[in-house]
Amino acid sequence: MPAVRKMVLAGLLGLAATLGATAQVGPRLAGANAWLNTPPLGDAELRGKVVLVDFWTYTCINWLRTLPYVRAWAEKYRAYGLVVVGAHTPEFAFEKNLDNVRRAVRDMGVAFPVAIDNDYAIWRAFGNNAWPAVYLVDAQGRVRFRHLGEGEYDSTEKMIQQLLTEAGATDVPRDLVSVAGTGAEAAPDWASLRSPETYLGDERGQNRARQGALLRLNQWALAGDWATRPDAVALRKPDGRIAFRFQARDVHLVMGPATPGASVRFRVLIDGKPPAGAHGADVDAQGTGTVSQQRLYQLIRQTAPVLERLFEIEFLDPGVEAFAFTFG
Repeated sequence: MPAVRKMVLAGLLGLAATLGATAQVGPRLAGANAWLNTPPLGDAELRGKVVLVDFWTYTCINWLRTLPYVRAWAEKYRAYGLVVVGAHTPEFAFEKNLDNVRRAVRDMGVAFPVAIDNDYAIWRAFGNNAWPAVYLVDAQGRVRFRHLGEGEYDSTEKMIQQLLTEAGATDVPRDLVSVAGTGAEAAPDWASLRSPETYLGDERGQNRARQGALLRLNQWALAGDWATRPDAVALRKPDGRIAFRFQARDVHLVMGPATPGASVRFRVLIDGKPPAGAHGADVDAQGTGTVSQQRLYQLIRQTAPVLERLFEIEFLDPGVEAFAFTFG
């Protein structure tokens, strides 16, 4: 989820140790709890292949914005010997639920093989420490390229082309993919983005103001009967609110019903009014929507000018759990 999700400095310090390390990719994937879109992939299936390992978790907005590129590379270079493996390593407990991941794979159009990494075994085997992260492994099993976070799409694709050529593929295309993500997959408006990912639970929560306070930029507050847990805030009675003063084109909230199968109605306001044309994909122009799955919801997508605004979400029913705001 964050701009490079978690411990980027540690990742940079460990980069030299990871690049060039030789170990066949199959054993690194042996810790997968399950596989989607494919039978298990091991040494026999991957030996001598160029492999792109994409670490993701399905509520991560930063990963979502890289997905159009990974999809395009998987399709474009499959015939030349590239194998793309998505290592789904969960951040939140509900992302360990295989049914949730299956639904995300289907809804997001993830057609390449997915290794379920609930125990972080693959994460540790690669020495990884961020979402999203891309590793390119050559045909000899060496990690030749690693990138944490969004961006570097051209250099990643050029390395894919180089490694496939080194592995003996002929007529590997030299042009670069051109993609335009839609919805939550759209590239962020970096020029206007002044609000960071913000967790709501006690463990990593930040910038929380007292109820009724006048909020400054990037502060948030609760109103109503909420329980605060290490990873989330949970609404116990109807008509609870979360307010957040932000500056960004997009507002997303990772949330879900506390009880599987339940639905929680909500209403969104921006500067005290329905969002109208600034509504996100998961609400209508009046700001109304329903939480029925544990996932990321896009609530606001503004057009220019992108200014500092007050966002409010009111839940008309109890039983919602809210984990983190992200922006774009």
